Amino acid sequence: MPPIIRDRPLPYVDHLAERAADAVTLVVIHCTELPDLATAREYGERVQHESGTGNSGHYYIDRDGSIERYVPGTRVAHHVRGCNPHSIGIELVNLGRYPHWWDSRHQTMTEPYPDVQIAALVELLAQLRRDFSNLREIAGHEDLDTARMPASDDPSLEVPRKLDPGPLFPWDAVLAGCGLRRVRA
Repeated sequence: MPPIIRDRPLPYVDHLAERAADAVTLVVIHCTELPDLATAREYGERVQHESGTGNSGHYYIDRDGSIERYVPGTRVAHHVRGCNPHSIGIELVNLGRYPHWWDSRHQTMTEPYPDVQIAALVELLAQLRRDFSNLREIAGHEDLDTARMPASDDPSLEVPRKLDPGPLFPWDAVLAGCGLRRVRA
């Protein structure tokens, strides 16, 4: 049975580049590093590019397993450096390092991913494999964006720019059920 997906297109979705479904080869797993889905929506709606678009994943999965689609898979969302034209971004609501993303003293992610959220992710991945015939690979945001940056509390120290989905993400369980091969930069 396909997952229930609530369509909530971002206001600028028509300004995002279009692509054919067969261009999609990769899914990138993110965590929002924000307190809740409403805050993630606010961040996604922010215009940050001259094109009138912002940074957002395609799908968002809340802690209760509910799924929202902000950007159709046939549009290019801005969610990971260097891989947007051929990938779909899935954001899992999770605190991550919020609100001290780049503070060297707050680099441990402690919120586990609920089983119902991971089950929804596995269902969504199965649906995406049916919808996108060339989808073969999966990665975490941290696998692809390995850049480091000065820590906000001490610029002489460097911290990872991205750590999501993080050490508590159940890769073994997801990979066992999704039929995709994990890739890294």
